Formats: sequence, C-alpha cells, structure tokens
Amino acid sequence: MTIDPELETQYNARAAVPEHVDIQTGWRHRSEQLRARRSCRLDLAYGDSERQKIDLIETGVANAPLAVYLHGGYWQRGDRRDNHFIAESLCANGINVAVVGYDLCPQVTIDDIVAQVRAALAWLWRHADDLGFDADRIQVCGHSAGGHLTAMLMATPWPDVARDLPADLVHSGLAISGLYTLEPLLHTSINEAVSMDARTARRNSPAFMPRIGSATVTAAVGALESEGFHLQAHTLAERWHTPAAPVDVVEVPGANHFTIVDALAGPGVLLERALAMLGQR
Repeated sequence: MTIDPELETQYNARAAVPEHVDIQTGWRHRSEQLRARRSCRLDLAYGDSERQKIDLIETGVANAPLAVYLHGGYWQRGDRRDNHFIAESLCANGINVAVVGYDLCPQVTIDDIVAQVRAALAWLWRHADDLGFDADRIQVCGHSAGGHLTAMLMATPWPDVARDLPADLVHSGLAISGLYTLEPLLHTSINEAVSMDARTARRNSPAFMPRIGSATVTAAVGALESEGFHLQAHTLAERWHTPAAPVDVVEVPGANHFTIVDALAGPGVLLERALAMLGQR
C-alpha cells in the first residue's frame, strides 16, 4: 500500500496531537472515578463476543432520554470502559448514557462493525422498558470513528434491519470529529488494519448515503483539527441538509481531535447542543 503524505498529515490524528497518550490516560482515570460515583449496569451483552457489550450509566430519573455513545480509535483501537467519563454532565442533566463496545479491525471488517452497532442500538430500543429509559428519545453520538458510526446509524433504514424497529428509532445525532467520506483514508496508515478497498469505503461513507428521516443532526469539529476533518463535517452537512431537516456544523474553539470531547463531557458547546436536541434545554 502506498501512503499519500498529504492525506496522512490530514487524517493521522495521533501524529497531529502527540499528547494524545496523556489525554487518553486521563480519560481512563476519569472513567474510573465516574463509575465510583454513578449507578452503572455494566457488560450488557448485545452480541456474542467479549467486546459486543454495553455499559449503561444511569441518571436516576425515571423514563429519561438515552444518549448512546460510540468511542473512537479509527475502528482499530479504543475501549468502551475508557470512555465512561463522557457521561458525567449528561447524567447530571437527566440523561442516561449507554457506552457501546464493538469488535475491532483487523479481527473484523468495517462492515462488521457497522452491523454490530446497529445490533446494539436495536437491542437498546427493545430493552428500553427493562432499562428504564424513553425509547422515543434515543440520541446517538460518537467521536472520530464513533462519529462515522453515528452517521451510519442516522442513515439506517431501521425497518429493513428488523420488522419490529421503527423508522424513527433515532431521535437525534451528534457526530464529533467524524469521517463521512472514507475514500481519503485508503492511502493512509489508518487503512493498514482496516483494509478497505474503494467499494468498501464507498458503501461505508454516510455522506453518499440517503439521509433517513428528519432527525436533528450536528457535525462537530475542533477548531485546531486539520482541514481534512473540517471538510468531512461540511461535506456531510452539505449532502444531508434540507430546509425541513437542517444539519449544523459546530466548530469547538481551541479544541483538537482529542480535547474536543471535553465539550460534551463537561460544560461546553457540545453538551448544550446534546441537551437542546433532546429537549433538556
């Protein structure tokens, strides 16, 4: 595989933010602290593998909405347990948070991962009563690869997945620093583990898929991120925006590809957007 130096610069977020190791170590510690303070239901299995599990962090409010969070790591890294910290302010504002795990490349393909997160969302919707959240107010959100998966869920025709699923299963979506056209990644080091070809990249590019329904969508990007990530957000907005169902692009001041999640985990513009979309503001 030939690596394109310009595309590598645009999309290798770990190289662009050398301090990412310290930032992600902080996420792990913050997640441990949150689990000590919050009521959690851990390791809810929606599939057969060890990673196909969901951790539910509860707000303690009956029939509260649910935010479903999908972690990043370019489909080849990351762990749901290290991302529990994003639930802190959401739970404090009356929202349950489900952090979804999924298998990683190269053990599985990106097609497999998309199928897994669809299965996770269907499982959550079917178990809303048991878990005590409002099935009509399920928001999906995710960071980096999780932003891509968020958009793929927004573009899913749910009754085609299973007859019992409603077309409007997803109430709203917040995609953070996501990838919505995957072709640029084909000639980067990212694809060494993901192993996409042009056809795989195209069918997993939500910007080229028809938008389903009129659920509110926000694409967020950090002000300090590369031009490539800004282009990704604006491309999704341009292709999905309609007067009846707008797609907003939110630029988070002073944020890079990793620190942007703090605008959701704590007081910040993404928290306010998530709350507003769920009617909590």
